[in-house]
Amino acid sequence: MNIVLGITGSIAAYKACTLIRQFVKLGHEVQVVITPAGKEFITPITLSALTSKPVISEFFAQRDGTWHSHVSLGLWADVMVIAPATASTIGKMAHGIADNMLLTTYLSMKAPVFVAPAMDLDMWAHPATQSNLQLLRQRGVTIIEPASGELASHLVGKGRMEEPERIAEIVLSSISPATSSSAISSSPTSLPSTSSSSVTSSSSPSATSSSSPSATSSSSPSASSPSLVPGGFPARKDFSGKRILITAGPTYERIDPVRFIGNYSSGKMGFALAEECAARGAEVQLVCGPVHLTTTTSGIHRTDVESAQQMWDTASSLFPQMDAAILCAAVADFTPADVAEQKIKREGDDLLLRLKPTQDIAQGLGRMKQPGQRLVGFALETTDELSNARKKLQKKNFDFIVLNSLQDEGAGFQHDTNKITIVSPQGLIPYPLKSKKEVACDIIDQLAEIL
Repeated sequence: MNIVLGITGSIAAYKACTLIRQFVKLGHEVQVVITPAGKEFITPITLSALTSKPVISEFFAQRDGTWHSHVSLGLWADVMVIAPATASTIGKMAHGIADNMLLTTYLSMKAPVFVAPAMDLDMWAHPATQSNLQLLRQRGVTIIEPASGELASHLVGKGRMEEPERIAEIVLSSISPATSSSAISSSPTSLPSTSSSSVTSSSSPSATSSSSPSATSSSSPSASSPSLVPGGFPARKDFSGKRILITAGPTYERIDPVRFIGNYSSGKMGFALAEECAARGAEVQLVCGPVHLTTTTSGIHRTDVESAQQMWDTASSLFPQMDAAILCAAVADFTPADVAEQKIKREGDDLLLRLKPTQDIAQGLGRMKQPGQRLVGFALETTDELSNARKKLQKKNFDFIVLNSLQDEGAGFQHDTNKITIVSPQGLIPYPLKSKKEVACDIIDQLAEIL
């Protein structure tokens, strides 16, 4: 297979050496195309020695009329991988700015394209970067999302380029599903089963077709091929055999036959968690309050409830058989002491309701928790967020708690995005604003480490 490897100006450029070795070791040809900034981080001599090919950087190799044809590279390649990809290069790719050899090669590429971003956490989370990535996804580019960890700035967050072994596995499994991940040289520490990376792409001719016969034939894997996720590589099944209880949505506490006390929870976060667990092999028991959502992944067993008492009855009966529970529902703290059998008529200026506490589901399951079981809670706060979350963590016997604040724009009820901090006895892990699907992946990655 012919692979064009694009390298841009990031400190992560040194990882390209390991990526090249992975490809070459398996018999693939690699042609490096590097940006001028990329050469500041790693020398063409090193890359040429690993690929046994001259490195391409400029349009014109010398002043004798010869030049490098980006069109020829686009026809030669079976796949293009850009790793690392800076925010600048991603922006130029999204908007068709062809001001260096790498970008003109990308715009001429007939084969599938994979991009492994590398940048600081604020650059990754910036709306401009996320918008550019979404444009590329819509055009069929596969994004191999960065991992979380310590960055070159010494800040901790999402932005580290995924490890080369993992990138090689994703690319080769997608282009040639018959390629076994066992053929890729990696150690348990370099390719953990609980990697926090994810891969996103969209259907597009450029993502599924290639001028090479090998890429065309691999588009229809045999029945014995591993199951693939949308990114085109074998799905992680690190939750196979695990049983996970998830609560989601609001509860409604009836006042009379037509009125209730409720909240604005949409259930989107809980459903995203259920889908993520099921996709990774878990048997999921989803207990949800009144929501207008559906599930799409097999392995999710749904029970619909209305009130806090109904949710407690169901959750408490299921929990003893579970490996873990994630309590994402926005459960009412109070319920009317008396529920009218008929609609209450307006007969004055005031209506006084006497409320009583509901069953504290989190605290109840925390008391039931047995050794080996894990319990994850949520805290939606408006003031003293961290202090309140830490109190709940201890009081309710959580292994960790997911904190989000209504003070953060784009977080909380009704949104498709969320911004969380995972609080555990070991410390804090803050995350930038991202889609609830991505947030679910982060939460389940954290659960996988302790389950």
